[in-house]
Amino acid sequence: MTAPRSQRAQERLTAAQRLRQAANLANGSTVLGLAVALAARTDIRSGPRGLVLAGGYGWRLPFAGAFTLGNVVLCRCPADNLQLQPALLGHEERHCNQYAWCLGFPFLPLYLLSAGWSLLRTGNPGTANIFERHAGLAAGGYPEHVRPRRRRRGPAEAEA
Repeated sequence: MTAPRSQRAQERLTAAQRLRQAANLANGSTVLGLAVALAARTDIRSGPRGLVLAGGYGWRLPFAGAFTLGNVVLCRCPADNLQLQPALLGHEERHCNQYAWCLGFPFLPLYLLSAGWSLLRTGNPGTANIFERHAGLAAGGYPEHVRPRRRRRGPAEAEA
């Protein structure tokens, strides 16, 4: 008799993947991801490399086609379709690593600050966002280069 598919996938995890999985479980970010996935009534299944895939996410926020909470990757498409997009799945997996490095919940305000900074600088929340840049802009669907936003001149600057 063979082991169930999810158990076989668990056996193939590298030490780093097991460490990330344990860290995100301990810091509560994966628990948050599972709670959101359950509340949004997604189809939850085991994914590759210790990830949990939650397909069919239908809430309005966030606007992204896929996003990560701990080791849970939530996506608007069916979970099986996400596995057919290895670049996007790899991008989201790098966000899982970022949750572990930021010790879980601190990732959320740090990410939002970085997205706000990027939006102010480029008009796009991902282009200058350090977390998105490290996860791979193109893989996440973000433009590599956006023209910097023009600074508004104040009355004193306009007269000079």
